[in-house]
Amino acid sequence: MKKIALVVFNGELMCFTHVMLYGRDFAAKGYDVKIILEGAATKLPGQLTHPEAPFAELYKKIKEENLIDCVCKACSVKMGVFDEIEEQNLSLNGELNGHPSLSKYVEQGYQIITF
Repeated sequence: MKKIALVVFNGELMCFTHVMLYGRDFAAKGYDVKIILEGAATKLPGQLTHPEAPFAELYKKIKEENLIDCVCKACSVKMGVFDEIEEQNLSLNGELNGHPSLSKYVEQGYQIITF
């Protein structure tokens, strides 16, 4: 099985929208997909929980499909969204000085694509 890790640093909604679309496309084609939110992108989950928000339905689908692997713990604290991430029951990861370790994904055979 092919494995893809989509790492999102960019906090722009349109960038994340494409990540969500790509993630669902890869998953639909049988790929093992992990989305990792880092940096300014950690603000986006809180914005997308409101039903009237653009792309809220798409965000709901990627959550239901368990495509979000983790959110950076350090960045969520720095961006002031730690509590929002916890409320959504998203996995916070801080194994590398507060950030997710990308080497573990490589070791598990994931191809990393950054946004």
